[in-house]
Parts: sequence; C-alpha cells; structure tokens
Amino acid sequence: MECTPANISLPTSACTALNLLESNSKEAWIVGGCVRDALMGRTYNDIDIATSAHWQDVQKIFEDNGYRTFETGVKHGTITVEVDTRTFEITTYRSDGTYSDARHPDHVTFVNSIKEDLARRDFTVNAMAYHPQRGLFDPFHGQADIAAHLIRCVGNPHKRLSEDALRIIRAVRFAGQLEFTIDPSTAEAMDESKQLLKHIAVERIRAEWEKLLCSSGIHDALVNYIDVLGETIPELLPLKGFDQHTIYHRYDVLEHTAYVIQGVSPTPLLRWAALFHDLGKPKAFSTDKDGAGHFYSHPKYSAELARQAMKRLKMSPRFSHDVALLVTYHDVDLQPEPKAVKRMIRKLDERPDLFRALCNLKHSDASAHAQGHRQKGMQKAIDLNLCLDRILAEKQPFSLKDLAMSGSDILALGVQPGPQIGTLLNQLLDEVIDGRLPNDHNALLAFAKQHI
Repeated sequence: MECTPANISLPTSACTALNLLESNSKEAWIVGGCVRDALMGRTYNDIDIATSAHWQDVQKIFEDNGYRTFETGVKHGTITVEVDTRTFEITTYRSDGTYSDARHPDHVTFVNSIKEDLARRDFTVNAMAYHPQRGLFDPFHGQADIAAHLIRCVGNPHKRLSEDALRIIRAVRFAGQLEFTIDPSTAEAMDESKQLLKHIAVERIRAEWEKLLCSSGIHDALVNYIDVLGETIPELLPLKGFDQHTIYHRYDVLEHTAYVIQGVSPTPLLRWAALFHDLGKPKAFSTDKDGAGHFYSHPKYSAELARQAMKRLKMSPRFSHDVALLVTYHDVDLQPEPKAVKRMIRKLDERPDLFRALCNLKHSDASAHAQGHRQKGMQKAIDLNLCLDRILAEKQPFSLKDLAMSGSDILALGVQPGPQIGTLLNQLLDEVIDGRLPNDHNALLAFAKQHI
C-alpha cells in the first residue's frame, strides 16, 4: 500500500477513536468527505472512520473503555460511537453487492482492505483515506481530481450510477458546492442513466436539490447539467434556450434564472423561489407587432407550476405556500412608499420577513437583466427595504393585530359572530393604512358604528 504525506489536522477525539481501534490490532482510517474537505482547506464537521473490525468488535472495544455506542446501521456494518461528546460513524470495510432497485445494495460483503472499501464509493474525491501516521491513501487519484476541479466516478461510471441513481444528482450537487466540473465520461453516463432517477424517493432528491441550490456554484451547475436535473423537475426544461426577445434581457430564461438564484441569499426559501420565479414565461410568451417579447401573467403561471413541482417533491404545505407567495408577487411594480409596502405585507400573510425575502428576490431579478436595465430595479428593491425599516421603527400599523380595536370591540356593538367582523376589521385597517383614519380606538369605534 502506497501512501503520500498529508498534513490534516484532526480533533483529539478522532485521534482517540483511531488509536483505540489500532491498539486493539484493528486497522482504521478517516474516510470520505472530511478527507476531501480537509485537503481543500474547507470546513468539515462529520468525521467518518472505516475499519477492519466488525461492528460487534468496535462496540466491545469502545464500551469496554467507557464510551457510548449506538447501533445506527449495523446491517451495513456501521455503528456510531461517542468520544468526548463528539460522535463518529465507524463502518467495517465492505463491498456492496448488486443494486436491483438502483437505490440499496441487495447485500453487503465485509472485506479485508481499505482499497476494496474505497472502490465501492461514488466519486474519486470521496474515495480517499487518511491516517495521522500513515498519511493519505489515494488509490483512485482523488487528490489529482481535486487539483483539476473534477468530479469523476470511481471505476466504471455506468456501474457506479446504476448502483445508486441518486449519485446522478449528487454529482451535480458536488459540482455546485465545490465549483467543479464533471468529467465527460461521468457526465455522459449521467445523461444515459438519468431515467433511473424514477426509482429514487423524492425526499432524497429534494434534499440533494436543496444542497445544490444553496451552493456557491449553482449558476454553472444548473446551466451545464439542466438535462439531467430536468429529469427530476421537468418544469425547468422549457427554460433552456428560451429567447426572451426583449431589450431588458440578455440571457435565455434558464441562464437568467441561474443568475437570479446565484444572487439571492443562500437560504432554501429564497433559492427555491428564485428557481421557480420564471417557470411560467414560456407559457406566457407573446410578441407585439415589433417582435418584442412580453410575458403577461407569467408570475401566475410560474406559481402554478411551482406548486405542482413542490407537491411532487413533497415539500411541506407551509414552505410551499411561502415560496408560491414570493413567486406570485416577484414582478409586482411596487413603489417604495408606506401605503404600497403595507398593502404588500398584508398580501404576504402580514409577515415582514417575507417582504424582506421579496425585496431580496426583486434585487437579484433586476441584477440579472441586461446591462443598462438593472440599476433602477435594484435601487427600488433597496428603497423598499428602507421603507420597511421606517415602518417598523415607527411602529406604523400594517396588520390587524396593530389596530387599536379588536373583534371583541365589534361584538360589543351588537354584531353577531361571523364573517362580518373580519370584513369590518379589514375595512378599518384599510382606512388606517390609507391615512383616512387615525389608529385611535375612539375614531375606529365611531367608524365601525356607522358601518354595521
């Protein structure tokens, strides 16, 4: 076995776990993403260990030395141990059997060497092992691929991807997170195997998508690998190459979308909203007599398609609702003055945080327009945020809970319980927002008496 020197700093608890195994005549290595990230100078949290010991032996070794263990994946040779408040997944060297469902190995075989264990892993950058004394073991040239900024399957890419089709999306996710490209042979196999994604649980696909969307390299990953990604969200495919035929846009709808995603804050809410914000443009497209493109009602169509995609991906109703709200209102020509801002906050479930998110989306949307057509929209988004700052600082009323009158006050006037109470409260709030009534209990009471 040939190892190369490597200077990776490990926490004391990880060294303790390695030493405990090896002092009991069991070989052990740090493996997986933490090795990759350490070599790249990236922060890592989870540390995985591979060992020649069977899980029962690992359990006995640690428990005999006073450490807690948890049987988290013993079917596949994995046990979790806790050392100095930090947990480590420790897995027996193994080789995976056939994958008849393109998701899980039908069986696993425990093997004797770290090389055999690394050979089953997905990508070369994840197939390296490290030991503080022995150094870096890199039989599949993962370090060279890191230097080349390349995602490449270990061994035959078709075989790797057929074992677990989620690796098709994981490859794109790693490309986005690491700002790498995908090796041509791996990319070709991904395209030829993408139909296998239908075997993968949507929850797993959604989790990979969310990591991809929140990555620093999302623009290039989305544009370069849309054909594969579109297998899981087909609503995106019509955006590719769709010319907007307008002086306001220099990119097709897909690349515009990619720039908007890249520009918003990297939170799931904003990144999903940015991904979906222009889904409806192909359906809404029309041209005028001069050939200029228009997209009337595209936010409405985009929200419909977004809801369809989010339902299929089994997103929570609350999260889907919030995303759809941002998509619905992202293109509203909103003036940065209190009345308009307060009315929009009401449409956004009376939530200032959603209004902040809408401003963020609007700013990024404007920044992805053609040169010369960006600044006005970007500045307006900034001004909208400043207007909200003033509203909140001055505690100006914008929601029913801010009114100096409640439903119980209306009931006291003799109004029977029912929808009329809500209607009257909303009417009162409209009067206050528009400045026709002060937010004063007596003034609101007098108005209510005149309108019951």
